[in-house]
Amino acid sequence: MAESEYSSSENASMDSVSIEDQSKQDLELQFSEDEETLVIRMFNLVGERWGLIAGRIPGRTAEEIEKYWNTRYSTS
Repeated sequence: MAESEYSSSENASMDSVSIEDQSKQDLELQFSEDEETLVIRMFNLVGERWGLIAGRIPGRTAEEIEKYWNTRYSTS
């Protein structure tokens, strides 16, 4: 019985960690208006060269910018 109680509390703590991770990811994908404008302008100039675009935005990684672009402007 104790084993099943442990599993339940473990699952509950894992769920709260997942929610916290999701909230953190959502916050990371919040770009300022200036950042968004720059990403759009750079994308129009260089295409999907996320590393090059990230080099122009301090504190942002290529992965963050690509994820932001795909969630915000994806056509599929």
